[in-house]
Amino acid sequence: MEKMDIAADSHHQQLEDLFDQKKRVKNPLVPVGALLTAGVLTAGLISFRQGNSQLGQKLMRARVVVQGATVALMVGTAYYYGEKF
Repeated sequence: MEKMDIAADSHHQQLEDLFDQKKRVKNPLVPVGALLTAGVLTAGLISFRQGNSQLGQKLMRARVVVQGATVALMVGTAYYYGEKF
């Protein structure tokens, strides 16, 4: 039984090491994209609230584009770095 515990601990440690290595690979543009998405969303909601529906609609469309670009960046980064580990 003790051998199984040691093997499980070793396997668990290997998984933690792998995840720690993958955490280091980050794309600094993803948080920027998330902040841009949140900013455009906020501006659009404020525009709607103030009664400027045309500007609000344009900002909502811009939010979709920025959000799509952010998701594409995340997927592309995961694909690119996923092959290296």
